Amino acid sequence: MKFGEFMVKLQQQQDCHLFLLAGEEHYYIDKALKRIMAGLFSHPQDAAESVQKITADIDTDDLIGMIETAPFFADKNVLLLRNTALFKDKAKQDGEKKAAAKDKKMERLLATLADMPPFSYVIFVTGDKADKRRKLYKTIEKYGLVLEAEAVRAWNINDWLQGKLQSMNRELDRDAYAYFQGAVSMMQQISLEFLDREFDKLALFAEERRITKAELVKVFAGLPEVSVFSLMDAISERNSRKALMLLKRQLADGTYFTVILSLLTRHVRQLWQAKTLQAKGIRGKALAKPMELNPFIAEKLGRAAAQFPEAVLKAAMLELIDADYWLKTGQAGEEILEHTVIRLCEKA
Repeated sequence: MKFGEFMVKLQQQQDCHLFLLAGEEHYYIDKALKRIMAGLFSHPQDAAESVQKITADIDTDDLIGMIETAPFFADKNVLLLRNTALFKDKAKQDGEKKAAAKDKKMERLLATLADMPPFSYVIFVTGDKADKRRKLYKTIEKYGLVLEAEAVRAWNINDWLQGKLQSMNRELDRDAYAYFQGAVSMMQQISLEFLDREFDKLALFAEERRITKAELVKVFAGLPEVSVFSLMDAISERNSRKALMLLKRQLADGTYFTVILSLLTRHVRQLWQAKTLQAKGIRGKALAKPMELNPFIAEKLGRAAAQFPEAVLKAAMLELIDADYWLKTGQAGEEILEHTVIRLCEKA
């Protein structure tokens, strides 16, 4: 289950003794783990003293023994297993007897997890995506709670955004929402920890319940990746004057040419991809899935791509590939970026 549903179930099933937190998004895993610990212990110090942390591989029979051992100086026996090999692909077995022995040991573990002692709690944490075909996964899903912490990208960030705004008792106006989606789409990697902190700052100085674009810009404008967003928008509009002005401003503000070059190359590649997909009849919000973009951004990109001849996008991409080499080897200056921008914006 996803993060929001997991947190609701966690609140409803306070007597749960078995957990699996799996996936790439550490932000969700950390939040879920903190909530679990808060439900098990009244004070953080109690958790620090009582939780047995296991980071190395452990024999399944040894794990069973730990689960069944009653605590001596505490009322709970909490086992936290991080990145255990139990959820990794099985290695090739050396022989039938060895395979049969391992299967029997796993069956014993599954039986123990299905009938946990009232004093024991087991929390599995893994950065791998959960394999739903495994008996271990199915057992935990049946008798416990499973969090599937899918990595957050621009196309699936709305769940996080709505949850965060709800916790702040705020909402974004239409222009602010459009700006946020565009800004996030420019980020090579999305850090939910960073976004979480920035929205907390936003809540401090935004006076009204509805957050405006101007307020959002104050928070994000300092990020090089996000501040280049306006430049990409100007290129999409094929507004050469505005694009050149924004490019010069970025360079004057100290934005390193490699950041601009990387984002410009990515933008041209996305325009070209949208152009190709639209030629195949894939249009509007339907562009979101093949391009792995938020539907709002994909539709906007599709409209922009329709204004560019394919030959212009191809020539710009080749020029940017050359620019990467020339700039990094010192054989060209920032004027090569200006030339590419002019070429993209030039209308026949």
